[in-house]
Amino acid sequence: MPRVTSPRRPVLDPLSIVALDTERHVAGAGWDQPPRLFALVRTATLVQREPQLLTRLSIADQAPDALTAIEQEGLHQSSSLESILGRIAWPPDVDGCAFVVERVVVPPDAERDLPSDSDAAVEALARHPDRQDVRLLAAVLRDGTSVCLIRQRAHDADDAVATGTDLAPGLVAALQATFDD
Repeated sequence: MPRVTSPRRPVLDPLSIVALDTERHVAGAGWDQPPRLFALVRTATLVQREPQLLTRLSIADQAPDALTAIEQEGLHQSSSLESILGRIAWPPDVDGCAFVVERVVVPPDAERDLPSDSDAAVEALARHPDRQDVRLLAAVLRDGTSVCLIRQRAHDADDAVATGTDLAPGLVAALQATFDD
């Protein structure tokens, strides 16, 4: 079962912290955004390369295992999710990645009577009275650690997100595959 995280409920592990910070960064730009990809790098590694960054970091950001998310530009928006992720390979100094995508969620029975034409199916889902717009963030590290966050558009104002490790197993596996040699 997902856990709900809010500003009043602290999270302490570095991957969850960077995932929450990244999701809030994306949320600041509103809804109806294209997919976004972030490299996750140990903050200490960045500071070694660029010492001037130290002046902009909070005490929490300076923790030994802290991670920094670096947005990757140039995703091919017209490509499928599988195609986008299938072309990604990370250099050794990238410790993990996070992918953010918006989706429409409907009750399982709503998918039973969908038209076979994909465009018509998408239109039917968009019109479904029980649809929920969600933003999904999946983040993984090279060692296999993962976390997923889901924010519902209907509950956007309260800044609460559901968190868990098994909310999007297919997406987690696809992100983890970007680190396979």
